[in-house]
Amino acid sequence: MVILTAKVSKGKLAAIVLLILFVVVLLAVLLKNADEPTPGTDGEQTVSASEVRTNEDRVAYLAQFGWEVSAEPVQTQEVRIPTEPSEVFERYNDLQISQGFDLHEYSGKSVKRYVYEITNYPNSEDTYYATLLIYKNAVIGGDVCSSAQGGTMHSLNMPK
Repeated sequence: MVILTAKVSKGKLAAIVLLILFVVVLLAVLLKNADEPTPGTDGEQTVSASEVRTNEDRVAYLAQFGWEVSAEPVQTQEVRIPTEPSEVFERYNDLQISQGFDLHEYSGKSVKRYVYEITNYPNSEDTYYATLLIYKNAVIGGDVCSSAQGGTMHSLNMPK
């Protein structure tokens, strides 16, 4: 059995405690700033999915994916997330899960659905819409879809 002892003066002990306190405060500040909007590559502010309070925030959130949309939503409605999901809901939720969302967490809740017309969909003459689902000022889901008969639906990401 080996026992090590160290003699530390009160001054050194105080310096160590202050250093540890400084590191904890620095980490707290850095973690808080990680959740705040930061400038994007084009000088615009990015909008966190958890802080979408206004129409301007929703438009800016979509712009982060490269979308240019109408200034105002073409449709706004309240929808209820089903408590007993259908097959169609499960397919839609699979799309949401692929984007980091899961609508099962909001079963039975009423959410706001905002639909914006996309004005810059690449290589298409069809009309496309971006939909955002918002619960308590947070984006909980979204998609981009074509209005054409038999049109497509995909994630919020700009197609390549």
